[in-house]
Amino acid sequence: MKILELMRRNKLLVFVFVAYAFLFSVMPDKAYMSVNNSMYYVIEMLEIMPVIFVLTAIIETWVPKEVIIKGFGKEAGIKGGILSFILGSISAGPIYAAFPVCKMLLKKGASIGNIVIIMSAWAVIKVPMLANESKFLGMQFMAIRWILTVISIIAMSLIVASIVKEKDIPGSGTVGPEHITGVAVNRSYCLGCGLCANLSPDDFEMAEGKARWINGTLEDDDIFRLRTVMGKCPAKAIDFN
Repeated sequence: MKILELMRRNKLLVFVFVAYAFLFSVMPDKAYMSVNNSMYYVIEMLEIMPVIFVLTAIIETWVPKEVIIKGFGKEAGIKGGILSFILGSISAGPIYAAFPVCKMLLKKGASIGNIVIIMSAWAVIKVPMLANESKFLGMQFMAIRWILTVISIIAMSLIVASIVKEKDIPGSGTVGPEHITGVAVNRSYCLGCGLCANLSPDDFEMAEGKARWINGTLEDDDIFRLRTVMGKCPAKAIDFN
């Protein structure tokens, strides 16, 4: 039963293993090539992501939340969009390296629209890439493509910000202490690992393979203690409401 539950919680990983097993049985040569290609990206991630996590932790610790809000928050206006374009354009590394950085910025008060701008610029408007594009395809091509890309990014950021709200993103954690009334567990994101119930059994329990909040009242000491538990949730499925 534990194996079945583990497989249920990791459906994508199980699907990948089944797909590889099928390939090795019918097309072993192509399966071997696929494994080699996959290992290239796995090694790349192992080389890049530890550095990104360290840098993210340093920024999260040393950069005040007020600075992030003023620079990238909802009230930053045009300045926030410009700073987001600059940050995304000068950042190094593949696009998946942007995910933990953007998650940290969102948690510290950046707006969803500016997060979209950062990720999009990170992916398609990097300064070294523009230089190479101009060299191989010409300045006119690069300039027109850049202008149209910027327009598309702005439009996309406005659309995403109007549809996706911070409460829809697990672990955004922007609720102030004065507004906290309880704890919510997003069962769609919960992995059912039971870590929260083990760390704080008076507050959480497991029900039908998912975590559930059982403590009805919150004191100031509870809020401080629960922030630690929330931070350790691997799926970031627990938040205040």
